[in-house]
Formats: sequence, structure tokens, C-alpha cells
Amino acid sequence: MSIKVGGAFRRSGGIVSAIGKQLKLVNLKGVQRITATFDPFDESAVPTREFVHHLSAPKISQTNPTCLLKTEVVCDRRTPSIVFQLIPSVQAEAKLKKIELSSANLSTLELLKLCNKHVSALAPKEIATSVVKTKSEKKAGGAGGGGKRR
Repeated sequence: MSIKVGGAFRRSGGIVSAIGKQLKLVNLKGVQRITATFDPFDESAVPTREFVHHLSAPKISQTNPTCLLKTEVVCDRRTPSIVFQLIPSVQAEAKLKKIELSSANLSTLELLKLCNKHVSALAPKEIATSVVKTKSEKKAGGAGGGGKRR
């Protein structure tokens, strides 16, 4: 008797590759402002700080250069939270003004997954306006005057 093999044939990349995978999916086009509030002396603020660090990366900020990222450091034992204020066109479509994530018991990976699920899904879809043609496509679509003459 043999035992059937189940699962993947290789190991997963771990938490770092999972965070990297989620970071590639982040899209902030529907967000006007991000405000992260945390108490630096609270132990549950570490994942929120890491999340803000990942959002401040150049690749993420290029998805919406007009999006403001603000951190509020408070000292009143408040639980950490992240507030996404949406742009007006997305507000009308989603019937929401803001999305608030209470990040007290969440890891950085879970925060990124929630951001992708609730915020990146609201990003307006891009419409391709121009089509790039290669030289051979232009030549084939032309009026046949491009050949050699004798």
C-alpha cells in the first residue's frame, strides 16, 4: 500500500514572499488620503507601523501620486487604526466616504490582504485609449507604396 501525496511539491516562500505578493496587488487609485493612528508604546502598533512603511514605498505611491499618507502618533492608549478616505467618484459608486481598519490584533500580512480586498477593489478601472502599432503592422496597413521601385 502506498500513501498518496497531497499538497504542494515545494515549500512556500514564507511570510516575506506572501507580503511581497500582496504588495504587488495594492492599488491606491481610489484613495484620496490614508491616515494611520497608533500609540508607539502599545505592542499591537508594530504591524501598523510596518504597514505604513510598506505603503510609503515608491512603487506603491506611484499607483496614486496625489494620495496623502499621514501618521498620527498619539499617547492615549488608543488602539491602532488605519483610515482610507476615498475620492469623490469612488464615494458615489461605493456609497462610502471612508474605510476604517482597526488593526489592534492583525498582522502586517492580514492588513495588506484587507487593504487589497476592500480598497484596491474600489480602484477605478483603466481604459486603454491608444494602441501601439509596430513597424510591420503600419507597413501592412499602408497603401502598398513601401516596396522597392525600379
